[in-house]
Amino acid sequence: ERERERVQISQIFSGCVVTAFAMLFFSYFKELVGKEVTVELKNDLAIRGTLHSVDQYLNIKLENTRVVDEAKYPHMLSVKNCFIRGSVVRYVQLPPDGVDVDILHDATRREARGG
Repeated sequence: ERERERVQISQIFSGCVVTAFAMLFFSYFKELVGKEVTVELKNDLAIRGTLHSVDQYLNIKLENTRVVDEAKYPHMLSVKNCFIRGSVVRYVQLPPDGVDVDILHDATRREARGG
């Protein structure tokens, strides 16, 4: 019984941590709207494009897209705009000028303090 309660508490806590990090990334990605990013999906497809929008689930809309490895994914050449479900994203490569390390550090500290 105690073990089951511990697991439930752990699951609730980890859910809160995931939600907090998702909101931190959501806030950050909103600042990158209009910049070029590369999104690598869990199926190894990498798409580069201009970030049009992002929502609280980290779903991403890209415009002016192109596939990084066109030879491997020729069927994707005609895709110019796309919606990417957040749960299929492995990585998002950010533009070098889009990363303000000081702001990220401050936001991470605030989030760790709970505020």
